[in-house]
Amino acid sequence: MDEFEGLPEELQVAVQKTRHRMIETVGKNMDLFGVTQSVGHLYGMMYFSQGPVTLDEMGKQMGMSKTSMSTGMRTLIDLKMVNKVWSKGSRKDLYETEPDWHQNLGDYFSIRWRKSMESNVHHLHKSLRELQVLLDKYGDNPQAYNLIKGDMLKMQHALSYYKWLEKLIRSFETGEIFTFIPKEEE
Repeated sequence: MDEFEGLPEELQVAVQKTRHRMIETVGKNMDLFGVTQSVGHLYGMMYFSQGPVTLDEMGKQMGMSKTSMSTGMRTLIDLKMVNKVWSKGSRKDLYETEPDWHQNLGDYFSIRWRKSMESNVHHLHKSLRELQVLLDKYGDNPQAYNLIKGDMLKMQHALSYYKWLEKLIRSFETGEIFTFIPKEEE
């Protein structure tokens, strides 16, 4: 059933106008999540859907190919902003948005920052090992010692930052962050 069926046309137009404005805003701001504006529009349209949707339904609404819709949906699933759901009697895949934007931000932050952090920590440890070899070899030269030790101290400082960042990421993953910065009540 059409959600607007039986409602005055003036109301339908006004609601659609406000939704369109929000969908455009979401689309423009999705670059914060590292995705394209069209994927942001997809999320926005799904957000205002009255239930789970298929790729075909969203493709018709957005005028996009099934391939583009599938790629966009996969991106949103990877970001945990959309979930695949099951519905009795339906043979097509159904999707719905994760409506909790706090959770969306937490998941996105955790996924992206953990990946980056782990890579950076790996490279810092590798560099520290290499610098230790150089220190063992050239450490009796005061100039070399100061140069190498200075770099090692900077890298150890960076590692302490990443230990703190790990705790922050974990607080998003567990929801503990909301004990320090509570969600706003609706």
